[in-house]
Amino acid sequence: MSALQFIDTHCHLDFPEFDQDRQAVLQGAKNNAVRQIIIPAVTQATWSRSIELCQQQSSCYLALGLHPVFIAQHQSTHLEKITELVKRNQAVAIGEIGLDYYLKQLDRKKQQSFFSQQLCIAKHIGLPAIIHCRKAHDDCIKMLRQHTPAGGIIHAFNGSLQQANKYIEMGFLLGFGGMLTYSRSSKLRKLAVQLPLESIVLETDAPDMTVAQHRGSRNSPEYIPYIAEALAEIRNESVAEIGATTTANAHRVFPGLEL
Repeated sequence: MSALQFIDTHCHLDFPEFDQDRQAVLQGAKNNAVRQIIIPAVTQATWSRSIELCQQQSSCYLALGLHPVFIAQHQSTHLEKITELVKRNQAVAIGEIGLDYYLKQLDRKKQQSFFSQQLCIAKHIGLPAIIHCRKAHDDCIKMLRQHTPAGGIIHAFNGSLQQANKYIEMGFLLGFGGMLTYSRSSKLRKLAVQLPLESIVLETDAPDMTVAQHRGSRNSPEYIPYIAEALAEIRNESVAEIGATTTANAHRVFPGLEL
C-alpha cells in the first residue's frame, strides 16, 4: 500500500448518481490513495441512505445535517432527531449545514434558525460542523461567534482572505475542491497560496463540482489526487506534503476518523 494517503472531506457518495457503480467508485478511490471519505447528509428524508452507506463501507464516515438549499423540506421535528441519530450512528460531524444567500428564493430567516439550532447541537455534543456558505460569509461568521462548535470545515470556501482568517481563528479549516484545477479560478488559486497549508483540507463535493480533467462529467472521490496535484503546483510543494498535511488536518478537526 502506498504511503501517500488522502481524505475526501466532503462527498455525497450516497446520492443516486452513484447507484449503478458505487462499489467501483469506492475501489477507484482506494486505488488512488483516498483512504477515508466523509459523507454529509442533506435532508431528513435521505439520512437513512447516508447512515446505511457508512455502516456498510469502512472507508465512509457519517455527518448528519439539514442543508440550507433544501430549507423548504426541513421541519423542527427533524432537528429533534439529530442528536439521537448522531450518537447512535457514531457520526463524526454535524453537516451539511449553513447559509445560502445565492439562491434568492430560499427563506433566509428559516435558514438562520436551522443553522443556529444545528450549531447549538454540534456544540452540545462536542462535534465539529461541516458548513455550506454561499454569499453569506458575514452572517455565517457572526453566527459562528455566537454558537462556536468544536471546529469544522467551511466547505468549498470561496470568500476573501480576511474572511478566511476569521474562520481559522475560530478553529475552522477551509475546503478546496475541483475548482482549484481550473486555471481560470485565479482568485481561488491565489487564496490557496496565501493560506497556511495547516488550514486546508481536500474535498470533491461529488457528484458536483468536478475537476478540469473530467469537465462535463460526474465528479468522484477518485479525483482527489487531481486537486492535490493542483494545490501542490500552485504552492510549489510536493504532492506528498500536500497529502500528509491535509490528511493530518482532517484528522485533527474530525477526532472520530480512525487513524
